[in-house]
Amino acid sequence: MVSACLFVIIIEHPDLPVRNMIESALVRRLIMGLAMGITAVLLIYSGWGKRSGAHMNPAVTITFLNLNRICREDAFWYIVFQFIGGFLGVAVLKWILFNYISFPSVNYVVTIPGSQGIWAALIIEFLMSIMLITVVLVSSNYPKIASFTGFLVGVMLIIYITFGAPVSGMSINPARTVASAINSHEWNGWWIYFVGPVLGMLSGGYLYRAWYRKENNGDCTTMSVHLSGYKHYCATYDVFGPEELLKKNLNTWNPYD
Repeated sequence: MVSACLFVIIIEHPDLPVRNMIESALVRRLIMGLAMGITAVLLIYSGWGKRSGAHMNPAVTITFLNLNRICREDAFWYIVFQFIGGFLGVAVLKWILFNYISFPSVNYVVTIPGSQGIWAALIIEFLMSIMLITVVLVSSNYPKIASFTGFLVGVMLIIYITFGAPVSGMSINPARTVASAINSHEWNGWWIYFVGPVLGMLSGGYLYRAWYRKENNGDCTTMSVHLSGYKHYCATYDVFGPEELLKKNLNTWNPYD
């Protein structure tokens, strides 16, 4: 959220040179997308990102909980601190750069429906969310591309911000929307950014589960993996299941390392 606020200020505030140098809103959104895509990649591949799984999004955590990839207690605290972290990120910039972040063209980087209306915003948030989580889950289970999953996320964020932002504000993250809404006191269409991302990612999780079962002939032994601090061929995930099957599967390939 600090990154989002800073880059929107730099790109969209009229007192700074970028806004006046680049008249095209599409090009400015592309630059913003590049900035946020790179931010996401750096966070995902950072030590902290590898340690936690780099959710940063309640919709992702809820989907992982539904797939039995995180326990309920951990999921609860992940979500709590996703909201707290998002709020604090915007609050810090509000405190330091109030005259810039509160300017109408920046407006605390709020996510609100575009001119197409709330239903268009809801649909685009749902579609972006289902595509993102499906790519994450499927790509992370192909050994040859698993290590590039974070880069795929970055590329998708670039595309989403460039083309999706005019329709929905491009949130796909309830915590990200609430962070801006609390600080700006602007809650226009806030429910869209809960319903769309959560339903979209849960739907993507359902599709992933169906694909996983098909790929593994109905064997879902290694689909249930909890985030943990213990090493089981991976510093992040602790895989559950019969030991003999785990050895057979995990010695063949390791999609989570």
